[in-house]
Amino acid sequence: MKQFPVSIVRFLGKSGTTLMFLGLLLARFVAHGQQLISPDHNLALTFSLTSEGAPMYALTYKGKTVLKPSLMGFELVQEKPLNSGFSLVKEDARSFDETWTPVWGDVSHIRNNYNEFTATLHQADTDRTILIRFKLFNDGLGFRYEFPEQANLKYFVLKDEDTQFALAGDHKAFWLPGDLDTEEYSTVTSNLSEVRGKMKEAITPNASQHPIGPTALQTPLMMKSKDGLYINIHEAALINYAAMSVVLDDSNFVLTTYLTPDAQGNKGHLQAPTQTPWRTVIVSDKAGDILLSHTILNLNDPTKFQDTSWIKPTKFVGVWWEMITGKSTWAYSDTDNVQLGVTDYTKLKPNGRHGANTQNVKRYIDFAAANGIGAVLVEGWNVGWEDWFGHEKDYVFDFLTPYPDFDVKGLHEYAASKGVKLIMHHETSGSTRNYERFMNPAYQFMVDNGYDTVKSGYVGNVLPRGEFHYGQWTVNHFLYAVSTAAKYHIMVDAHESVHMTGLSRTFPNLMAEEAARGTEYEAFGGNNPDHTTILPFTRLMGGPMDYTPGIFEMKVEKINPKNHSYVHSTLARQLALYVTMYSPLQMVADLPENYEKHMDAFQFIKDVPVQWDDTKVLEAEPGDYITYARKAKGSDNWFVGRTNDELARESKISFDFLDPGRKYIATIYADAPDANYETNPQGYVIRKWSVTNTSTLTQKCAPGGGYAISVVAQ
Repeated sequence: MKQFPVSIVRFLGKSGTTLMFLGLLLARFVAHGQQLISPDHNLALTFSLTSEGAPMYALTYKGKTVLKPSLMGFELVQEKPLNSGFSLVKEDARSFDETWTPVWGDVSHIRNNYNEFTATLHQADTDRTILIRFKLFNDGLGFRYEFPEQANLKYFVLKDEDTQFALAGDHKAFWLPGDLDTEEYSTVTSNLSEVRGKMKEAITPNASQHPIGPTALQTPLMMKSKDGLYINIHEAALINYAAMSVVLDDSNFVLTTYLTPDAQGNKGHLQAPTQTPWRTVIVSDKAGDILLSHTILNLNDPTKFQDTSWIKPTKFVGVWWEMITGKSTWAYSDTDNVQLGVTDYTKLKPNGRHGANTQNVKRYIDFAAANGIGAVLVEGWNVGWEDWFGHEKDYVFDFLTPYPDFDVKGLHEYAASKGVKLIMHHETSGSTRNYERFMNPAYQFMVDNGYDTVKSGYVGNVLPRGEFHYGQWTVNHFLYAVSTAAKYHIMVDAHESVHMTGLSRTFPNLMAEEAARGTEYEAFGGNNPDHTTILPFTRLMGGPMDYTPGIFEMKVEKINPKNHSYVHSTLARQLALYVTMYSPLQMVADLPENYEKHMDAFQFIKDVPVQWDDTKVLEAEPGDYITYARKAKGSDNWFVGRTNDELARESKISFDFLDPGRKYIATIYADAPDANYETNPQGYVIRKWSVTNTSTLTQKCAPGGGYAISVVAQ
C-alpha cells in the first residue's frame, strides 16, 4: 500500500478561520489504481490508467456503483490527442477543511471539507504533461484537468473533451434537450432509455435554438437509480471555457461531455497554464441532501472583492408582467423600422400601450413604497424596441437614450423620495459586441441616475454571428459583464445567459440568472405543474434563479383579453415559491391591482425575506414535491414553503427545527379544500397556530398547489 506522509499546517486566515491541511492516507493503490475516500467514508473514487495509458475513474457511494470505469481526456485540433499514452509520474494528496461566510446565501456559513488527490500524467511520445485533480466531498465529487505551462503545450485548440460518466443502469432522469442556445424547455421525466423516443417532442420552439442531437442532454442533469441513489451531474467554475452538455450512449448508459462549439466548430482556444471547469457528481440516498449540497459553490474560488457592503439582496416589483401578457408593449411606437441616431422618436406616433411611461412607473413605485418592497424594475425604457427582435441587428440598443415618455431624472428623484431603488434593464438582443461597446458608459449612466442593479437579456441569436449562447466567446462575455459591473458597484441579474456554475461565490454581484424556463412561459401557454418541483434539483444546483414568482391572477385573459393562457399553479403555491425557489433578488411579479385584491395573502410576500441563516429540506422527491424551511437572516423567525406537482398530496412535517422550549406563531397560507390549479387556483385559507419544536403538521396540497408558512418567534 502506498502511504502519504502526514503533515499538518495551521494558519489563521483573514476571517479568523483556522484551516487545517492534512496529507493523511488519502490515496492508496487499489487494483493498479489509486483510491480516494470522502471524509465520511461514504464515497470512494478510484483512479487508474488503462493498458493503453488512458486515464479512467470510477465512483461508489456506500458500496453502490455511481459511475463505472469512465474514460477521460481530450482530442485536439491538428495535434495528437490527450487521451492515451500516459504514465503516472506524480501523486499528491491532502485534506482540506474550512468554514466560510458567503456574502449572501441560503445559509450563514458553509463548510468546505474534502479529500483531494492529484495525478500528474506524462505523455512520453509528445513530452506533454497534464494534471487531473479530484476533490471528494461527503456529498459528491469534483474533478478538473489542469495544463501547466510547458514547451510542447502552450497554445492549443480543443476538438472535443472526452470525459465520460458511465452510469450503472437505466436511471430515471429529469432532462432537457441538449441545445447550444437555450435552456428554456420543459423538463422531461423518463428513463434514459426513453430519451431518444421523446426528444423530438421535447424540442419546442424558442427565440434562438440549436439542438445538439437525439440523445444530447443539458446539465445539471438529475437522475434516480433503481437502487435509490440520487445523482446530479453538472459543472462548477465555468470560466474561459465552453459550457458542457452530455451525449447519451443509450445502449450502454454512458454520458460523454459535449462542449458548445464556436463559429469555426472548435470547442475551445486555450493557453497554458490553464484549467477546465470542475465536472461535478453530487450523490446521496436522500433527495433532500442533493438540494442542500454546497459542493458546486465550494469548487469556486473565494471572492477577491475587498468591499461587498454595496451588494444588497432585495425584493422588487416591475413593469414586466403587463408586457409579457401582452397588455402593454416594450416599444414606444408601432413602426417596424428604426435606426439609432437617425430616427427622431419625438416625431413618431406613440402607440398608447407603452408600459415604461413615467406615470405608470410612478404607480409601481408607489406600490413598492407602500408595501416595503425595495425596488422597481422597468423594461422598455430605452429606444430601439420597435425592431429589436429577429433581425440580428448589431447596433440595436444604446442603453443611454430613453423614450420621450420616460423621465430618467424625474423618476430617480421620485423613487428616492419614496425610499425605493430603480432596477435598470439592458436587453442586448444577443448582440454581445454592441453591449460591450456601450457597457462602461451604460454602467456609468446607471450610477449617475441611482441604479445599482441591472437585469440583462440576451434574446435571439448571438452576435458575432455564428457564435452560440453557451460557447467560450459568450461565456467570457457574460463574465466580462459581471466583472465590469462590479467596478461600478452594480449587481447583475442575467437572462438568457449560460447556466449558473457557482460563480456567485467569486463574483457575489452575480445575484441571479434566468437560464431556464421561467414564469414568463405561464403567459405563453403555461409551464407543467411539476416544473417547480424539479428546478431546485436541476437549474438551481448552480446558483439562484430569477423565476419571477408571485402571480395572483391565474387567468391571463383578465389582464389581456387576447391571451388565453393561464398560470399552472394555485395562489398558495405562488407564495411558497419565495421559499422554494431561492434567489437574493426576488421579483413580486404580478400587477399591483391583482395584489390589492388579496392583501391578506400578500402579507406573506411582504414578510418573507430574501436572506437566510439556515435552510432545511423537510420533504423532497424530484418531480413530485419539495418542502423547505428557511431561517430568516439575523432573526429567530422561519419560513416554510411547499411546492406540489399535478397530484393532490398530503404533506407531513415536523417543526423540530425550531428552538426547544420556545413558542412561535405559525401563519399558514394553504390551498382551500376545493383548490385546484385548473378549476380554483385562487382558493386559499389562512390560519394561525401556536407551535413549538414538538409540533407536527399534516396539510393537504391541491393539484398544482402547496402552502407557505411564516413562523414567528414569541
